Amino acid sequence: MLKVVIGHSDDPDSQDAIEEVLRQCSADLGSISPKAGILFAAIDFDHALILKEINRVFPELNLIGCTTDGEMSSILGFQQDSLTLMLFCSDTVEISVGIGYGARENPIAAAEQAVQQATQNSKTTAKLCITLPASYTGNGTTNGELMLKGLKSALGRKIPIIGGTAGDQYRLKKTYQFFGTEVLTDSLPVLIFSGDILFSFGIGCGWQPMGRKRIVTKATGTVMYEVDGESALKFYSSNLGDRPPSAENPLAVYEGDSNRYYMRVPNTYDTEAGSINFLGDIPEQAMVRITDINRDEIIAASKTSFQTALAHYPGTELEAVLIFSCCCRRWLLGTRSKEEYQLIKDALPREVPICGFYTYGEFAPLESEGETYFHQETFVTLLLGTK
Repeated sequence: MLKVVIGHSDDPDSQDAIEEVLRQCSADLGSISPKAGILFAAIDFDHALILKEINRVFPELNLIGCTTDGEMSSILGFQQDSLTLMLFCSDTVEISVGIGYGARENPIAAAEQAVQQATQNSKTTAKLCITLPASYTGNGTTNGELMLKGLKSALGRKIPIIGGTAGDQYRLKKTYQFFGTEVLTDSLPVLIFSGDILFSFGIGCGWQPMGRKRIVTKATGTVMYEVDGESALKFYSSNLGDRPPSAENPLAVYEGDSNRYYMRVPNTYDTEAGSINFLGDIPEQAMVRITDINRDEIIAASKTSFQTALAHYPGTELEAVLIFSCCCRRWLLGTRSKEEYQLIKDALPREVPICGFYTYGEFAPLESEGETYFHQETFVTLLLGTK
């Protein structure tokens, strides 16, 4: 059995908002006690107060969460400046939590610490990991690839890792993560499912690659210097003309010699060096293509993501849907952002609890049996249920 309930409030007052959320959850729970929860909150709430109130009502709850760039649920749809809580109840699914500290300075160690804490007392083998780590902090950025490397090291490369990094409504100053009653700024929380859990996932982006695949001949970390021996800026200008590199034309980075790719968003560029700095690592010798934007296809990609997940779902009944969409998608879609969520809701065969947020980077495998990658400008759908 897996029962999932959601509370969602757009009240700007922290006390009033969490009271409304808890009333909604308690009404749907009845006499059942939740085992675990995920909290998504706008940046300006009093997060310590909110966590204290959740702990008062559900003192044994295994809770993780983070601040966002926008929230979504089956109660209020797409919102900004809101608060949403998803609670999980089950007598057959084991759900454990862990936290890793110091994610900016040592992301691999933080990831391994979180998994070790979550799994040390587990009676069953981990099947799925949800993570909501730090992104922008006061002193710089965390490295999504290195955090993912640590999670894979601790869990094994075949355990799916789904989620997204915390947001702060594009202030790019400080994000917060939640663990129990702790409000943290440089951490990596995880929620690990094992036991009688069924799940599937799908991704979609909507950008269309242009031209032929090219080889990255010089790159260091997030900086791409050369593609096929010419400068990165020249590579971009050969496709875009006078348009500078921007989030409208991210880079598709291919997985080996396959047609599967993940996205990297240009951040800054150096005209003198001819280099481009991206919001994620660019592997040297990777095959890449520049992509072109079509807003209708970007929105449609959310449905593609859901349909992919549904096609691979191993059960007959869904109990919950979690969605993670990139903040860049929201910025570029503007007032059409709500259409992403609405496509998912309209595609569901029946009423199912939905919850999610806009992230600063997404985690998901490229295919059902593949390894997890760190994504950008991507829409991720996770379906949950039991046998």
